[in-house]
Amino acid sequence: MNTLELRGALGRFATGVCLITVDDALSGPLALTANSFSSVSLEPPLVLWSLQNNSEVFREYTECEYFGISIMSSHQEHLSGRYARRGDHAIEGSDFQKDQYGIPLLREAAATFSLKRWRQYEGGDHAIMVGEVLDFQASEHNPLLFFGGRYDRLKSAGA
Repeated sequence: MNTLELRGALGRFATGVCLITVDDALSGPLALTANSFSSVSLEPPLVLWSLQNNSEVFREYTECEYFGISIMSSHQEHLSGRYARRGDHAIEGSDFQKDQYGIPLLREAAATFSLKRWRQYEGGDHAIMVGEVLDFQASEHNPLLFFGGRYDRLKSAGA
């Protein structure tokens, strides 16, 4: 199977863009860009995302008790690019605030979720991380989208 062609076919599914955040005792507050976010269950409230097994921050994300997911707003594309770069995950600046669990969450996000690690599963070259939603916030900001290998935005109904 041609993995490049497979990646292109999978890229035909439009997704939102998220920052996954932790505050690791050794590495400090970290953010990682992902578009592998999905809801799993309402009872109990569960969501998932996946992390490459060769990620340089694999330990920090697979050993954390709490983590955050921030669905990025359309005006936050620059932050998505910054935290998507290998070796550039340390949180800097005032774009984040900590929740009651000490999890850094992105300010002005379309939505944020505070999560407790629930389960982790092997998934080929990725670890599938499932978290229980402890708290969440939603805003009126439009989400940042990813489609066909590029960022995109929602178009208004009349456009």
